[in-house]
Amino acid sequence: MPHAALANPANFAIVSGRDARRIARHAPAADAARFLHPAQQALLHRRGWLTMLAPRSAGGAELPLPQVVRLEEAVAAIDGSMGWVLTLCAGAGWFAGFLEPELAKTIIGTPRACLGGSGAATGYADEAGDGYRITGSWDYASGAPMATHFTLNAGLRRDGQPLLDAHGKPCIRAFLVPAALVQLVPSWNSLGMRASASHSYRIDGQWLAKEHGFTIHPDAATAGGPLYRYPFYSLAYVTLAANVAGMAAHFMRLAEACMRHRRHARAGLPLLEVPEVVTFLEDKQQAFAAARSHFYAVLDNSWATVAGGAALEEQDMQSVQSSSLALVAACRAAVDGLYPYCGLYAAREDTAINRVWRDFHTASQHSLLLP
Repeated sequence: MPHAALANPANFAIVSGRDARRIARHAPAADAARFLHPAQQALLHRRGWLTMLAPRSAGGAELPLPQVVRLEEAVAAIDGSMGWVLTLCAGAGWFAGFLEPELAKTIIGTPRACLGGSGAATGYADEAGDGYRITGSWDYASGAPMATHFTLNAGLRRDGQPLLDAHGKPCIRAFLVPAALVQLVPSWNSLGMRASASHSYRIDGQWLAKEHGFTIHPDAATAGGPLYRYPFYSLAYVTLAANVAGMAAHFMRLAEACMRHRRHARAGLPLLEVPEVVTFLEDKQQAFAAARSHFYAVLDNSWATVAGGAALEEQDMQSVQSSSLALVAACRAAVDGLYPYCGLYAAREDTAINRVWRDFHTASQHSLLLP
């Protein structure tokens, strides 16, 4: 049976005013503490958001991807770190659709289930009986302190030698590991996204049953819904871009407020009474809105294709990637263009606009979002 929180569709509407106020109220304290405030963590669990991409058969919500992306953007527009943790951990929960159903049900049914992890293949899985011994270290596990399970990629070895595929390349397999087998390595000292607590983790020769390994491909999905036929990289692009868009929208709102109070040194007028400044602001807002509108049109069309039973063609996946990167580019242009108009107030570490600026410039450094 689905978790009680997941049975209520209202949990997945765009963030309510009450929830938004709770998230925003605790964002400064979370940034200072370098991890999500307990009230923010409780909200993620209470709303069932962390398992919204997991299969219904395992107790998740299995929401349509466009609904997920809009929710992630909405949360990121309130607090970047919380939006990022939601996105990365819910994204790891999507992998439950590629596990054996009973194992997926056990994992998603874990009290306060939260999956984190890393996509880098920076470890090894040595064959050992009916399983593997996992050894290695991985970086950037957002939400690591609250994770009940970690995902990772590892190179397969037999008798200490790498296994190779038909093309002579190392065989890489994905695994899902209980947190009890993982050692956290505090390492997240970034300028922004402080509360995402994207620490490193290591595993030293821990044995794992083979059922915890999985393949991320539509043909290997064990859950039958269209969500698990949507290509992994396309899903990654749209969820990451939506986070960046949420943070950019937040910054633009705060920047406009700064510009309303700051005076032009030569004209002696508030910046928002100087025609050239107003035109510049409107240009950035319009470019952002156009890129965002195109992004969601491409996302919605791609989802309709998959939900209708067809697979995305290469050109479709390229459109998803291109629209995602175009949105990120519009976000960068808006944030970087407007920042100088915000004055020294925006450079103060204790202000909301500075925190959002730091979060934006940290999140947009993700390797998939390179120009």
